[in-house]
Amino acid sequence: MIRLGGAQAISPARAGRIACPPLLAGRIACPPLLLLLLFLLSCSGRSHFLERRVALGDHVYQYRVWLPAHYTKLRRWPVVLFLHGSGERGDDNLRQISVGLGPALQSFGHRYKCVVVFPQCRDGEEWYGEMELQALAALDKTVKEFHGDPKRVYLTGVSMGGAGAWYMARHRRFAAVVPVCGEVVRQPNDPFPGAPPPDLARILSVPDPYLALAGVIDGTPVWAFHGAADDTVPVTESRSMVAALRWVGGNARYTEYPGVGHEAWDLAYADEEMVQWLLKQRMR
Repeated sequence: MIRLGGAQAISPARAGRIACPPLLAGRIACPPLLLLLLFLLSCSGRSHFLERRVALGDHVYQYRVWLPAHYTKLRRWPVVLFLHGSGERGDDNLRQISVGLGPALQSFGHRYKCVVVFPQCRDGEEWYGEMELQALAALDKTVKEFHGDPKRVYLTGVSMGGAGAWYMARHRRFAAVVPVCGEVVRQPNDPFPGAPPPDLARILSVPDPYLALAGVIDGTPVWAFHGAADDTVPVTESRSMVAALRWVGGNARYTEYPGVGHEAWDLAYADEEMVQWLLKQRMR
């Protein structure tokens, strides 16, 4: 069960401004120490999801933001961008938190001391072109609104979102990337629903797309996950991409789960070592 609300937290309307208690309002000014105390008391002891919107041209896209327990604007926070799979596409602003990282936050939220952004891809589209732009716009807005640390911004995704994580890593704006069961080269019976942007098309059109993409990702730390028995996205996709990263001297880790099928994300996001590793990475 996904909690869409929570205990009263530092709500967007109140963020950055703390009112005096009613009995004091209009009589005396709140001293700085009292302001600080009121600010701290306003911070929720429970994690929860918030609803947000971002405009991109003529379109408005909804997304979710997860705040950890005891979130406060008194510090800067790591920010994670999560890209969901094909089954969670739509515009209900709900399905993207139902699979992958969303449920993991319900079970292991105490490990994720970060802010998490959950954009939602429209039906019939994938994480490139305008869907990539709206995800990055939601990320930028979240970093600004929730006091994110620009040097500790991370990217992860599952299945279609895992492919999106590989592709978006080419921008080299992330401190680390965690693709889960993501493909790089499309299967012959599964073409792109629309033309990818020119820079991505060039990478994917060369004889060895894995090596070309690895050269662009360069030294960005990557930890990829895949189930060895995946019959949806071949495990060779992660193997080939990690091998290419290591060939060019990249910083790549890889976990493969024997006997596990496509839904390797439950194990990946429950991996405490992965979370600790992720949140230690910083942009140079």
